[in-house]
Amino acid sequence: MKKEQVVNCQFSVWYPIFKKHTIKSLILPLPQNVIDYLLDDGTLVVSGSDHNTQQTHTNNSGSDAEEDIQVRSQFAPEFPEFTSKVLEAINALGGRVFPKLNWSAPRDANWIALNSSLQCNSLSDIFLLFKSSDFITHDLTQPFLQCSDQDSPDPAINYELVLRKWSELIPGGEFRCFVKENKLIAISQRDYTQYYQHILKQEPQICQAIQEFFSQHIQYNFLDEDFVFDVYRDSQGRVWLIDLNPFGEVTDSLLFSWDELTSGEEIAQGQEGPAFRYTTSEVTVQPSPCLSYRIPRDFVDLSTGEDAYKLIDFLKLVCSPASTPFYDGKWVSPDPHCASKG
Repeated sequence: MKKEQVVNCQFSVWYPIFKKHTIKSLILPLPQNVIDYLLDDGTLVVSGSDHNTQQTHTNNSGSDAEEDIQVRSQFAPEFPEFTSKVLEAINALGGRVFPKLNWSAPRDANWIALNSSLQCNSLSDIFLLFKSSDFITHDLTQPFLQCSDQDSPDPAINYELVLRKWSELIPGGEFRCFVKENKLIAISQRDYTQYYQHILKQEPQICQAIQEFFSQHIQYNFLDEDFVFDVYRDSQGRVWLIDLNPFGEVTDSLLFSWDELTSGEEIAQGQEGPAFRYTTSEVTVQPSPCLSYRIPRDFVDLSTGEDAYKLIDFLKLVCSPASTPFYDGKWVSPDPHCASKG
């Protein structure tokens, strides 16, 4: 995987080419001060939320000698001009959007949203997801990490906020397709952690529909000959392009391995057309890979300031020398990087 291939998979590069075959979207340049805010490792305070006003709580439940603990929330930065553009774009797309950056969506952070969804109605919804997502941090800091041409200079990237019109997509209708030398070699069920009976029953129709979509609209029209694209097949049998990704380990190979995909050997094992893999029974259902990104709800309340009482209890705990083995006259963190992962 070359750096040029990563650049070519940016949303603003491929969207104009395949605009007729994908979901309506708007692209906004991301100002540098917004990028700095998203990368700030401080306490998670979401711009535009109701947590911008100072709050003070006094704890009187202890003895007279106990000092009152005051908790004040931070002030989130404001971006009036950018906020106005985002709200205008959201309204133009029907009031509900799916947000992403040049490459990634914050799929690893949907657990932190009130509706456990990536559906956003405001800029504060977007910021909450973006600041909680390792995928977004990767886009902003290490987009070329796994490229083979590390000795070459990194291409300049103009970061963008992509807002896609919200659509209720059934996970069982999503598929990931792998293309090598402009040939469709493999198709994988996107949500491989679940068993969908209709995929088993409609395997020939699904595979045929995706192959026809590829040959008619995608093949030879993209800038690279090796790439990965995601599609959605709706209830009417129509196929829609959802995303394009680099052909390499930075992209999840799902039910295949990258060794298989890059070996040059026949994956389909003699069958005509691409190899098609999907979860064949409930016995093979697996936990979602995004579960590893979740943290306890108490941590979320602390980071967002939702529950000041939990923060007070936490401060009492860490201020007690007997409560931690890391106290020796000064406070020492066991891992200075564990407090925030962006």
